[in-house]
Amino acid sequence: GGQLSDQGKIEIDGGIFEVSDVQNPLAGVIVHRGVLRKGNLKVGGQARALIDVDRRAAISRAHTATHMVHKAFREVLGETATQAGSENSPGRFRFDFPSTSAVPDSVMNDVEARVNELLISDLPVTAEVMSQKAAKAMGAMALFGEKYGEQVRVVSVGDWAKELCGGTHVNRSGQLGVVKLLSESSIGAGVRRVEALVGVDAYKFLAREHVLLNSLTEIIKGARAEELPERINNLIERMRQIEKELNIVRSKQLLSGLSEMVARAENVKDLKVLVEKISDEVESELLRKLCLELAAKVDVVVLLTISANKPVIMSAVSTSAISKGIKAGDLIKVGSTELGGGGGGKQEFAQGGGAEGSSQAKINSALQLIKSAIVKNLS
Repeated sequence: GGQLSDQGKIEIDGGIFEVSDVQNPLAGVIVHRGVLRKGNLKVGGQARALIDVDRRAAISRAHTATHMVHKAFREVLGETATQAGSENSPGRFRFDFPSTSAVPDSVMNDVEARVNELLISDLPVTAEVMSQKAAKAMGAMALFGEKYGEQVRVVSVGDWAKELCGGTHVNRSGQLGVVKLLSESSIGAGVRRVEALVGVDAYKFLAREHVLLNSLTEIIKGARAEELPERINNLIERMRQIEKELNIVRSKQLLSGLSEMVARAENVKDLKVLVEKISDEVESELLRKLCLELAAKVDVVVLLTISANKPVIMSAVSTSAISKGIKAGDLIKVGSTELGGGGGGKQEFAQGGGAEGSSQAKINSALQLIKSAIVKNLS
């Protein structure tokens, strides 16, 4: 049923073997994997196995929670929501089931509420061994793909959820404490995965969420918890508007300085060349526009800006410069390679970038290498 194995240690005549995993590769064969921490192991020695009981208890809570979530999804979505895989680890579990579409938040909320209501009811969790025929007669759920013998073990959560299972479980549903569904996602064509927490892990998560919620209400003065989504969306929209206005100002400022930039262009073998770093955080579209505007008056243009802590380079080259062997794509490759990035493009226009956090020394070196490449091609 997707339950992780026990862990613990085996003591044999003073030796200690720490068990990290237990597998059952063949019928009747049980393999303990681990590390010998002390002494030696001897065949026929007196052994005492000690299980990590806290870990087993946490896994048992997760396993019972998986059964309950499985049943709740079948109640809400119908019989097609049959478990197609699961994993039960300490305080955490995941549940896979077939579905052609994403599960709505409303369904996730309904399932979570249903399970937690039944935890409060503190239903008894029991296990009985019986024939397959008897198990089917009492409505026990069998998982597709699992192999069962003539005699099966049925785990029941009250009279509500009954499932064939060989794993460990709690004695009563109330021992789970609380179940929190974290996420729902696709893991392949037609299969969805729900991940969740149970017990102490779920409580700690909810406590952190509560602290975070309180922090947000403190930051956004006067906002109640239920108002936060709308208030945050309004702030994001306002920031976007401010960014647009700022970009307009930047655009006007940069374009107004075109004549000064043209004046800074150097004469190299009868070509005007401008290779320089401009102000930071210039958007790609504006940088492109600036390059093309300059290219109308300067033969070779290479501009570099820092955007989101990464260098961005663009180059525009005139027909005259191309005829003399200068290509924008080649210049960008020189600069971006020095900056630990990549790029390229056409002869007349190209763009590229560098690694995040590139130093000023690397940026200066990249620009100098581009200048040297221009001079070399014109020689």
